[in-house]
This record gives sequence, structure tokens and C-alpha cells, in this order.
Amino acid sequence: MNILVVEDEPLAVQKLKKLLWQVNPEIRIAGTTDGIESTVNWLTTNPLPDLILMDIELSDGQSFEIFNQVAIECPVVFTTSYDETAVRSFQLNRFDYLLKPIKKEELEQVLQKYQTSTAAKVSSSDIGYLVDDLRKQLRKPEFRSQFLARYKQRLVSIDAAEVSFFYTKEGITYLYGRDNNRYTIDYPLDQLEQILEPRHFFRINEQFIVELRAVSQIHAYLNGQLKLDLKSGGLMQDIVVSRDRIKDFKAWIGR
Repeated sequence: MNILVVEDEPLAVQKLKKLLWQVNPEIRIAGTTDGIESTVNWLTTNPLPDLILMDIELSDGQSFEIFNQVAIECPVVFTTSYDETAVRSFQLNRFDYLLKPIKKEELEQVLQKYQTSTAAKVSSSDIGYLVDDLRKQLRKPEFRSQFLARYKQRLVSIDAAEVSFFYTKEGITYLYGRDNNRYTIDYPLDQLEQILEPRHFFRINEQFIVELRAVSQIHAYLNGQLKLDLKSGGLMQDIVVSRDRIKDFKAWIGR
């Protein structure tokens, strides 16, 4: 099997070569390239290899650009440092990938697959779907940092960092601030749950979303629930974590 290695880190190239020869000493490294330009040049001046192992992040950009410049009619396996969530897009788009650091067993499985399969053309449209999916998954969500709230007869802007908790009752959503004042806002809790930074806010039940620093004490409660003491608010009711949210709450509070 002739393999082209596309990787811009010399140490990674050496490690990958070593792994390949451990898996199969008869593997031939047809060439190594470290960027978009050098890979396009190699592919246009050399016979196609049996397989390409291609890193995504190269010295002069992302390797997806290669497919816009040259037709690749052999199997391609992407090597990537993207996390487990992002690599789901490779599976959705039917591409093979190896997650760095590459493990010998996983490399062996990929090589066995392509030794017994017919070479398949990788089209630019296939790559386009993959890129779009990756961008969606890697895009950082934008969380609300300010809220326009009503206090008595005034409209005021409240920083999310100044919120102790949100509470809903009879269709009205209240914002309780660290200043111990109660405000009203026009967001239902379901919407707030989507626009609040999850590292700082957690929905403990159908009525409450609490801020991490507002939790002063946690107590065991009835039926396996947890009761919270909050630093502000002064509500005349128990503030309880629902049983179905306790596991996630403990993971959140223990970060």
C-alpha cells in the first residue's frame, strides 16, 4: 500500500510513519507534504497513492482547500485534533478520520478497511458538506450578557453577572439581582435556558434557574431531592432541585 502523508508537524510525521510500519512493514510512504500548495503540487506531479492520511490544520490553511484545486480519486482519511463532538460530522458525512493522538489499533482498523475496499473518489461537494457541518458544530454559541428589565416604573439594564436567579410564577418571569431587588423580564425560562452561559446558570426545576455563585448551601430534602439556600431573593418557599436534574446539578456545581 502506497500512502501519502499530509502533515505540517515534522514530529507528527515521524510518529505516524513509525506507527504505519509497526502495523505493516511493507507499507510504502509515497510522499509527505506539509501544506495546501505542496500537496496540490505533489498530487499533480505524482501517481495517485492508494490512500492519503491528511491532517486538517496545515501550515498554510485547512486541507479542505486542496479539494477545490485538484481532483482526488483515492480514499482520504483525515487526522484531526477536533474533539469528540466535532468529529461526529465526519461520521455524518461518511468520512473516515483518526483522532489525534493516533492509536495503533485505530490506524490498523482503517488500513485494513481500505486494503479490502475499492478506491473511492472524494468530491468537492462531499468536502463542502463536511466543512459546513464542522463549522456549525465548532461555532461558539453567543450567550446573553445583558437583560433589559423593569423595576417599578423604570427600564434598567442588568448585567448577567449581577443575577442571582430567575423565577417564574403565573406566567411572569422575575429576575432577582445580587442587589436583592426583584425585576421582571420578557423571557420565559425555556428561552433563558438557551441564551444563558451554562457554566454559570443551571435550571434546577420548572420554576427556577440559579446562578452558580448565588448558591450558599445545599441540603438533603424530601424524596431524594436537594434544597438550596440562595444568597439573595428572600422567597417564602423552598427552592428545590428536581430529582431528574440532581445528577446534572451535582456535575455543574462541582466544576
